[in-house]
Amino acid sequence: MDTPLSNKQLKEQFVSNLTGSSLLEIAALTVTLPILVLIRHSFNSIPITGNSLKKKKDDAPSEHRSYKAYLSTLTLDFLVIVVPMLLLFTVLADWSYTIASLFTILTLLYIAVKRPGGSSPVLEEPNSFRAYITSYRVIVMIITILCILAVDFRIFPRRYAKTETYGASLMDLGVGAFVLANSFVSRQARNIASVNWKTAIVSSSPLIFLGFFRLVTTTGVDYQVHTSEYGVHWNFFFTLAAISILTSFINIPPQYSGVFGSLVLVGYQFSLMHGLNHYLLSNERGTDIISQNKEGIFSIFGYWGMYLIGVHLGNYLIFGTHSSAIKSSRWVRTRVWVLAILFWLLTLLLDRNVERISRRTCNLPYVTLVVADNLQLLSILTLADLIPGIKTSVLEEAFNRNLLATFLLANLLTGLVNLSVDTLSASSTTAFFILVFYAYILSIVIGIADYFDMKLKFW
Repeated sequence: MDTPLSNKQLKEQFVSNLTGSSLLEIAALTVTLPILVLIRHSFNSIPITGNSLKKKKDDAPSEHRSYKAYLSTLTLDFLVIVVPMLLLFTVLADWSYTIASLFTILTLLYIAVKRPGGSSPVLEEPNSFRAYITSYRVIVMIITILCILAVDFRIFPRRYAKTETYGASLMDLGVGAFVLANSFVSRQARNIASVNWKTAIVSSSPLIFLGFFRLVTTTGVDYQVHTSEYGVHWNFFFTLAAISILTSFINIPPQYSGVFGSLVLVGYQFSLMHGLNHYLLSNERGTDIISQNKEGIFSIFGYWGMYLIGVHLGNYLIFGTHSSAIKSSRWVRTRVWVLAILFWLLTLLLDRNVERISRRTCNLPYVTLVVADNLQLLSILTLADLIPGIKTSVLEEAFNRNLLATFLLANLLTGLVNLSVDTLSASSTTAFFILVFYAYILSIVIGIADYFDMKLKFW
């Protein structure tokens, strides 16, 4: 008689042996999500400038009124941006193509109607690519915090969960998007003088600490861990720390980092196709630390190459030597759209003729997919200059100032929900309301922290 599986084993099985969705569906989702943000930005009649709603020390009588207005605006942001995203990831998942097509048509019509004669009554100075980056980083974070809990419920489509070996899914893009988002605005992209290796290790120590903290806590509470993702002991925080240290040890000028990163990726892909894949994808593990964590350790080369490409793109599009005045809105928008299309074509070519996309090994096709999808997201956000409105919402400002705190709190709440609720047996209605409540609590806590100028910063 077979021994019944434990709840932990059932949850691990629930996220195992998955093959992902199509690249077209991923592209469709990447069309819809940034348009939700643009819709919120276009609400001119409702105050969405964070600073105007913040508490002012010399305006004590209006403090209560301002605080209520801030929370009201934050809640509106949540209802317009976060809740529709959650719907797209759950009950509306089968309508992704229809919704993407409808949103695209309506957005183009809105732009055409609102720009008679080419004039645009924007309330902020156009060509604010840094504002696009803010929205982009926040969208990546919102997708991440929604998916890391939603994946444990049956309401979340299995095709959106992380793939086992080959294929692509919404959640597969999370780690890569996080790495790329950091690289766009990194010290290297801004061409700031590099730090020495001791300083690099010290600055990475919070990530190393978080990595060990996650390892100890997940082991201590017997939390479900998918071993084939990173290995037995490795996790996402260790990968980020390793990239930071590597980039500091090997200092590449941003204008050459794209070429160097490409060489790293090509060399790594060559190694994968000539024996390394067999080792990494084998279920056999030795007792040494490298074999126990082979996926996490070797995939560093892929993520590092991706990071270097992001550094080059960030420097080229945002922080380069060209004058900001020269980089008009059209200059930036055109280049982002062209780069997005080129990377999508490159991804299709590599996926069909070199090797299928694999997040597990972070191979070359996976890297180009992440870059393509993130540039597509950015390219749609650049349409903000063609739509009347303000560049960022209160929710985006709050999340952007506390991205690390948002991610840590989301992980903590996800763990608490999993330990207190049998997610696999929860009905769709129950699961959806739990997810909405979880996301709202997270948004309110981070929003209040930003209102009172509290920021989690380790270095």
